[in-house]
Amino acid sequence: MRFPEFSGEWGKYKVSDVLDFYSTNSLSWDQLDYNSDELLNLHYGLIHVGLPTVVNLDENVLPNIKKEFLPKNYELCREGDVAFADASEDTNEVAKAIEFVNLSDKNVVCGLHTIHGRDNHNLTSIGFKGYSFASESFHNQIRRIAQGTKIFSISSKNFNECYMGIPSKDEQTKIAKLLALIDERISTQSRIIDKLQSLMKGLNDYLQDFVPLSYSLSFSDIGEDYSGLSGKSAEDFGSGKPYITYVSIYANNFVEDDCCGKVSVKRNEKQNVVQKGDMLFTLSSETPEEVCYGAVYSGNSTETYLNSFCFGIRNTEGKVFSPYMAYFFNSNRFRREVYPLAQGSTRFNLQKSDFLQKHFSYPSIDDQHRIFEILNAYDNKLKVENQILVHYQHQKEFLLRNLFI
Repeated sequence: MRFPEFSGEWGKYKVSDVLDFYSTNSLSWDQLDYNSDELLNLHYGLIHVGLPTVVNLDENVLPNIKKEFLPKNYELCREGDVAFADASEDTNEVAKAIEFVNLSDKNVVCGLHTIHGRDNHNLTSIGFKGYSFASESFHNQIRRIAQGTKIFSISSKNFNECYMGIPSKDEQTKIAKLLALIDERISTQSRIIDKLQSLMKGLNDYLQDFVPLSYSLSFSDIGEDYSGLSGKSAEDFGSGKPYITYVSIYANNFVEDDCCGKVSVKRNEKQNVVQKGDMLFTLSSETPEEVCYGAVYSGNSTETYLNSFCFGIRNTEGKVFSPYMAYFFNSNRFRREVYPLAQGSTRFNLQKSDFLQKHFSYPSIDDQHRIFEILNAYDNKLKVENQILVHYQHQKEFLLRNLFI
């Protein structure tokens, strides 16, 4: 990507001198829906998750206010207006902002836990403010003034203490266009990854359902089971030896060494160590559908441990091909068969003894190898696409650190 030329001449302004602020409503999610033509409402949760830095309502969707909750007094958003989330559990997310660059002739108001700002002084170009308020220089200021212990917050009065650099309108337009292009490329890359994941999921389910099955085994027939860490408290985590987390098993087919957390394990302490090719499972979840997610350890560490809410099975008998099993665990066929083993009410737990004795059917070892080779090729492609996404994200982060003062 070719970067535009910038002159480097900027003026420094208080944010409160650039923006005028307007009142917002306090409507909660249960007072909104997506099924009407009523007034659109920006909820702070969408600023944190769901909306890009610059919002185009031809592409992005906002909820409507239910008719019975329509406010009597409000200020409609205009193109170029910004909205900040005024609170977060994370100081990095306090004052996270979006800018409306295209309202598409729709009526929008700002809602719960938002701060609605407008440049009535014509100092800024559309699109520039959103990225300026996403910059490291701005958030460094916010982190210093955000108030709270568990929840951090700001108000419009805090913008008297914050400054932003503003170059010429021409420079602003160049900066906004550059970052918008990178955002567009990040969005496109995310869609590529989503499509590839969907394709891979569908192919895995097809192969697991339609390749002929040759034999049936319980996991007790396959190898030995072992438990995760025991006797640990919160103080033991954060440093020490690598251990495989619950989330790493839940989110991956294969768990590699870079997916590990850290735990303190004493020299003579008796804990089970994970070996390459071990099959790893989660024991519990808040929903029965998500109990017993499985993955295979593909790392090379000789001293890696396992989270206490998980268990492992070592493939000692060679009756299945461990890399194939990583895909089998993430198929609909496997999920259908383990679902009845979940028990509980508010939190669901796997009946481990029943799971170890339950028989599952498998294709021949040769077919297991073939299925693995097909799906692993897609997995490798997915890794490349994820690396490309990370590259663009890092590029954007670099620009947000260095383009703004």
